[in-house]
Amino acid sequence: MIPAEQALRRGAETLRAAGIDAPRLEARLLLAHALGITREDLLRADHRPVATDAYDVLIARRAAHEPLALILGRREFWSLDFAVSPATLIPRPESETLIEAALAAFPDRASVRSVLDLGTGTGCLLLAALSEFPAAFGIGVDRVPEAAALAARNAAALGLAGRAAFLAGDWAAALGGTFDLILSNPPYIATEDLAGLMPEVAAHEPSSALDGGADGNDAYRRIIADLPRLLALGGVAIVELGAGQAESVSVLARAAGLRSDPRADLAGIPRALVLRSGGSQPG
Repeated sequence: MIPAEQALRRGAETLRAAGIDAPRLEARLLLAHALGITREDLLRADHRPVATDAYDVLIARRAAHEPLALILGRREFWSLDFAVSPATLIPRPESETLIEAALAAFPDRASVRSVLDLGTGTGCLLLAALSEFPAAFGIGVDRVPEAAALAARNAAALGLAGRAAFLAGDWAAALGGTFDLILSNPPYIATEDLAGLMPEVAAHEPSSALDGGADGNDAYRRIIADLPRLLALGGVAIVELGAGQAESVSVLARAAGLRSDPRADLAGIPRALVLRSGGSQPG
């Protein structure tokens, strides 16, 4: 047993030596997790004696560059709490650009009645959208059954299970009908670039959620080809982009008869592409 502050200092030193950004913050989050208390509670208990066995295991996992979100089992997105697992991509702040673009496209939030999320993962995009569009029902599709099941559990935890359905499928192949809003964060990393990703991503996140094929555009080809039949009149599709992909995905959109408008994230990188039918007006 050692004081919590001493355990925290030791953990932060280990993470700093491993090259982890914000080592003290992460050590504090891991210590609170090991103790089963909030970070705020920990701030009031710096001198509390703690057994460090469980904490030391968590620190070792993070020092080996396992993502913090997977260790904690949670990640915040759009101010909502999501369970995460190795079956899904961990939600990222830059993906919130898609929700911002959706809100800009539909200033009348009651006008959105149907939402589709292709490659739903944790369900973060769909469920964030449903939290903002109160009249909407959403469908989330993922090729990985474990991901679709996790998204359903997240919907239940957020009180949105009655407005969402999740299924395992091959993109939109099995879907009929049309949707007012379609969202997707597809795999868009070129296959040859996967090995160069940071170890947290390359070694711990599913390649099926990352590998976009030889040029990174395989999933976009599949998704964009289906958009003309899936978009309702006046509907909008918003897809996430990797750095430098705005032009190549716009070319695919134009070939499908869609108008495209890029939207930058907070770093100024074109992160989302807003797609509309060639003859429709913005929502």
